[in-house]
Amino acid sequence: MATATPPRTAADLVERFARSAAVTEAGAWLRTAEVPGWMAQRHASHRFAVRRIPFAALAGWSFAPGTGNLGHDSGRFFTVEGLRVSVGDGPYPDWQQPVIKQPEVGILGLLAKEFDGVLHFLMQAKMEPGNRNLLQLSPTVQATRSNYTKVHRGADVPYLDHFLRPAPGSVVADSLQSEHGSWFFRKSNRNMIVETRDAVPVAEDFCWLTLGQIGRLLRRDNLVNMDARTVLAGVPTGGDPGPGGAPYADTELLSWFTAERSRHTVGAELVPLDGVAGWRRGAHTVERPDGRYFRVVAVAVEAGSREVAGWSQPLIEPCGLGVTAFLTRRIGGVPQVLVHARVEGGFLDTVELGPTVQCVPGNHAALPPDERPPFLDTVLTAPPGRIRYAAVHSEEGGRFLHAESRYLLVEAADDAPDDALPPGYRWVTPGMLGALVRHGHYLNVQARSLLSLLTTGAARLQD
Repeated sequence: MATATPPRTAADLVERFARSAAVTEAGAWLRTAEVPGWMAQRHASHRFAVRRIPFAALAGWSFAPGTGNLGHDSGRFFTVEGLRVSVGDGPYPDWQQPVIKQPEVGILGLLAKEFDGVLHFLMQAKMEPGNRNLLQLSPTVQATRSNYTKVHRGADVPYLDHFLRPAPGSVVADSLQSEHGSWFFRKSNRNMIVETRDAVPVAEDFCWLTLGQIGRLLRRDNLVNMDARTVLAGVPTGGDPGPGGAPYADTELLSWFTAERSRHTVGAELVPLDGVAGWRRGAHTVERPDGRYFRVVAVAVEAGSREVAGWSQPLIEPCGLGVTAFLTRRIGGVPQVLVHARVEGGFLDTVELGPTVQCVPGNHAALPPDERPPFLDTVLTAPPGRIRYAAVHSEEGGRFLHAESRYLLVEAADDAPDDALPPGYRWVTPGMLGALVRHGHYLNVQARSLLSLLTTGAARLQD
């Protein structure tokens, strides 16, 4: 039986996580500078290969007669179906597209343990077929229900019991969070941080790192994966969430967010993949004739370190590098970031708070300036002196092929009054976002990735 963790105050948790964030160069296991070499060693220890194949070569997957939906013979994992969306306004008031339907809730779990009085986190060198460099640092557990119930007849998921049956008092963070609303239909994962006092055998593809070490590694391109970033957004920081140091996001912010959800009328319904207007299916892709947005492709995978050594599957492949950015400012010395109440067709509830800018610029190149995403040109033309953070990170590598975005924190150039902001935008403190992320479906996955840069110390908005 797992050892119960003694009761902890919120202040105690914040102090212990801050102490871990301050340890940036060397933890109890590896020096930070040694981690890329350790990752390369893990990569060389296994056979990894991903190759594109025609849909007809997919093993266990097929297009259903009558609908054309692409699914697995077991009826599990996920399906690729059609989605019809209507939002009523903007340059694209309605559209149709393929979308991934994966109703089961997965677990993204990060295990924490003290060594020499400092919290460390058990990270995994995990292969995902969609990662451009294949192997990235992931949470301790990153598994769908189909994975951990072994629909694929594979090996057990290591360390899963810490999250399915956590010891009393061990849970630090636990919430249901959305995945990419542009490519998933109402998909959620359980994001968890669990602390253990037990001895934990360390498997060969795992290592313990401090929060500060992870923050340093987040400054490198394509090293810490999306699933780790979304969990790290939930780290308790104790930052001032708003006016008066209120312990939760202030009522005014929640009222504004509720009004944003209320003012949008979003219609989103699944339709047969064969009936999606403006898309065509060929032997190797489902795509638009103009080559924009994304395409559905098929791959065959070899992965010696995974629960199953080989398989094939569909993936979504974006058409271009994304840009994901927060504009930042300081008011009275307190940092703020500019959030956008975004509508995405796959969200469970109309809108979630996203970054200031979240798009693939090439998809909007033909639009007139007044219809391009607000602040996109501000971010793209920012001088180096205003860029507080910049790195390229992969999105979810288990479902998306080479989906990457340039993540940015950019200081705003002026102090334009808040009432000059476009509808749907608002300045908030990182502490407010930290309070909201303890609950599900307030921050989208891109905003959580940006927030993780602040919770880990990868970037700082105060000198």
